[in-house]
Amino acid sequence: MRGQRKIRGQRKITAAALALAAVLTGLPAAAQPTQPAPTQGDPPQIEAGVGPGAPVPDTRPGEAFADPKVAELQRTATDVQRELADLSDRVRAAEDDLRSATGTATRAKTDRAAADRVVAAQQGEVDAYSSAIYSALARPSDLQVLFTAGSAEDFLAGSELVARLRADQDDRLSAAVSRQRAAIEAEDTAVGAERSAAERKADLDRRTGDASNRAAAVSSELRGKVDDTNTAVVAQQKAQQERNGKTAANWKAYTDKLAAAKITPPSAAALRDPARFPAWLLPLLGKTGVPQAGVAQVDVAGERLLVLPAETVKAVDAAVAALGKPFVPGKGGEGPTAYSCDGLVRAAYAVGGIGLPAAAGEQMAVLTPVSDARPGDVVFLGPARLGVQGVGIVLDERTMLAADARLAGVVVADLPAGETVLGFGRPALAQRPAQPVPAAADGGLPWRCGGVQLPARGAGEAAGAWGGYPNGLIPLTALCPLGQGSHVLRCDAAEAFRAMSAAYAAVFGAPICLTDSYRTFAAQVRLYAVKPALAAVPGTSNHGWGLAVDLCGGVQSFGSAEYAWMISNAALFGWSNPPWARPGRGREEPWHWEFTGA
Repeated sequence: MRGQRKIRGQRKITAAALALAAVLTGLPAAAQPTQPAPTQGDPPQIEAGVGPGAPVPDTRPGEAFADPKVAELQRTATDVQRELADLSDRVRAAEDDLRSATGTATRAKTDRAAADRVVAAQQGEVDAYSSAIYSALARPSDLQVLFTAGSAEDFLAGSELVARLRADQDDRLSAAVSRQRAAIEAEDTAVGAERSAAERKADLDRRTGDASNRAAAVSSELRGKVDDTNTAVVAQQKAQQERNGKTAANWKAYTDKLAAAKITPPSAAALRDPARFPAWLLPLLGKTGVPQAGVAQVDVAGERLLVLPAETVKAVDAAVAALGKPFVPGKGGEGPTAYSCDGLVRAAYAVGGIGLPAAAGEQMAVLTPVSDARPGDVVFLGPARLGVQGVGIVLDERTMLAADARLAGVVVADLPAGETVLGFGRPALAQRPAQPVPAAADGGLPWRCGGVQLPARGAGEAAGAWGGYPNGLIPLTALCPLGQGSHVLRCDAAEAFRAMSAAYAAVFGAPICLTDSYRTFAAQVRLYAVKPALAAVPGTSNHGWGLAVDLCGGVQSFGSAEYAWMISNAALFGWSNPPWARPGRGREEPWHWEFTGA
């Protein structure tokens, strides 16, 4: 049977999803987290986690993913997602049409029954009238009027009365019969429309089942690609960890060498004019042979050792200490839990005592540019047609340290070349008045910190894709705990939720009750198999981006005090019950809340 085929296919796609999840987290499939158990109370009914009619959200180009093999896997899955999403929307529309047609047919049957009663009543009146007249010996007629009239005037009046009585009876009965006939036709039309709507719904159900089977088949076919992806991504993660560790060790070796030589880094102000360096320092020449401001060198036993300002050393120390921390796309990603690219640069230099603007473009606008990059300088990334879409801290002539969207963390990466590099700035030098910087001019998707960010589906809804991994397949190392069970979210959403839960507990005596948070792709597949008309198409739910929660403990009811508190206060923490989930908006889900960051 179709249901059995769907279940068998479901097992295939779930297994593939778990395997891919294992690939992306670096854990064996058996170690993948299961759906968290509710913290309090019973879970709400299965829900979509996405508004009615929303399209498949992930339209990122391949270079936005962490690995080309992951991007290829995503493209393969997208075709099936789009078909399922289209069918899901059409099934919902068919259900609406069927409900409407059924309602119309029910009303038509009611109208027809009412018309039948009117005809019966009118016929009853005619029969009763006729019976009464014939009981009085005769039905009124012009001849009877002629014989009984006392004058010509009486005859005319009597004749008119008889005609009016006959016409009134005929009209009333005729109108009732016409109404009955129209009601019968309307009922036939409505029943036919109901039958057609039911047939369309049944056809779409069959097509959805077929599409689910195709999705399972595609998942099975992807197993070879999953194996290839496993090899590539696990190797990438291992190499990244080794590179991060080696870089941290190299930086420590440099600072240890300074300490061993009893060199105390001077202040940034002391190094801003090469002509006034302290006597023990030597200038460092640039490519043009001109001494550079903001850096120096010293001769230690015949070896030239780079000397950076104390502020720069502290900033790089802080940035190196952040290696491996999760990435967040927001401009406020300044740690200490997670970082955006510009948030990392700002936070690191704040430790060094140098204040920088929040956004990468603003940083480039005020920092003094240099042509010879040295450790601690910042590199601004483009290309120009995308504007200033990223920033990192230079470590040497080949590498930089950055919070990278594609790798979903703070990493050591290759220093790019060509048009990708927009320029270098040296925070140790005095800042200049803000200058114009490249701005996006192609009208395309916005790039930030090496990745594409898709916009929110609508007001009050979470943004779409972020990071270098598909929906529901985000490495757990890129997410942060909520302090309840195994629930996790993107780190900025997690931090905001914990703060909101603390405020909630101060009023209700207990933290916010959770039933669901980050939802793996495998969990989305399971929900879709149970309720395809309600659950989101796998790979499209905002739960799969770590940006949504389902709540209990009273919040799941529109009329509760808990829900009222959330409506009044959640926006202060960047959370929203989306408009589509509110009463009368298309799909009522009081328990579903999304992080908007607003």
